[in-house]
Amino acid sequence: MITDTVRNSLNRVLQTEIRNTTPLSGGDINEVYLLDTASGKFVLKLNSASRYPGMFPAEAKGLGTLSRSGAMHTPAVIAHGEEGDEAYLILEHMEAGTPAPDFWHVFGRQLAALHGNTSDSFGFENSNYIGSLPQYNERCKNAVEFYISQRLQPQFRMAYDQGYRFQTDALYKNMQEVIPDERPALVHGDLWNGNYLVCRDGNPCLIDPAVAYGHRETDIAMMHLFGGFPQTVTDAYNEVFPLSEGWGDRLDIWQLYYLLVHLNLFGSGYQLGVRRIIDKYS
Repeated sequence: MITDTVRNSLNRVLQTEIRNTTPLSGGDINEVYLLDTASGKFVLKLNSASRYPGMFPAEAKGLGTLSRSGAMHTPAVIAHGEEGDEAYLILEHMEAGTPAPDFWHVFGRQLAALHGNTSDSFGFENSNYIGSLPQYNERCKNAVEFYISQRLQPQFRMAYDQGYRFQTDALYKNMQEVIPDERPALVHGDLWNGNYLVCRDGNPCLIDPAVAYGHRETDIAMMHLFGGFPQTVTDAYNEVFPLSEGWGDRLDIWQLYYLLVHLNLFGSGYQLGVRRIIDKYS
């Protein structure tokens, strides 16, 4: 529910009057609304500033970074701020369209272009979130160091605190031989089939990122974890930025992170999947 205090703040920020608000689906973390104003339509996201500190500034930073790459559409960030314990993020409203005939081909080629953006190190200028969990982005010199220290270890610690026990020493050691050496790539970070839209022009638009400069196979692995992306995407991607040999065999090593996230968020139904991957690489 949008309180009067937040509504007044939004009116000031937007410098226009909010005429109507319509709830949108937003998951378990955020309340999401369509704002109809005298100056047009916007999307509003609300959550608890104390429960999710820095979430919206981090999301705004990630969306801005993706946008500046020029590779794929993202909604423009209008504003973000706090009123008491209410944090808000105002985004451009992306009018929905019908997928163009070559939608998936475009998706693959644009994702490859996104991954062509690189950095001197793995990581990002700030930490952010993966779903409702903190995601750490301290700078690292190579993909293995980054993946272990900034992705797997924090999730395994969280799982340990919830009573799950895993042996990871051999996994970490063998990862040095499994993960290919590549330059850091700008990745969306949470690229499942609920985190894109179809724009009015029929092309893809990315939303809800967990941005970092990481190994590009992480995005590919997440796309394969829960389905929803046809083979056309990978084929088009490989036309622009061919994946390293054996990438298909490595999907599960990257999916381990996302399964740990789901284990920590949703419970023991993901434990066997986590254990299977650990056993495979130990």
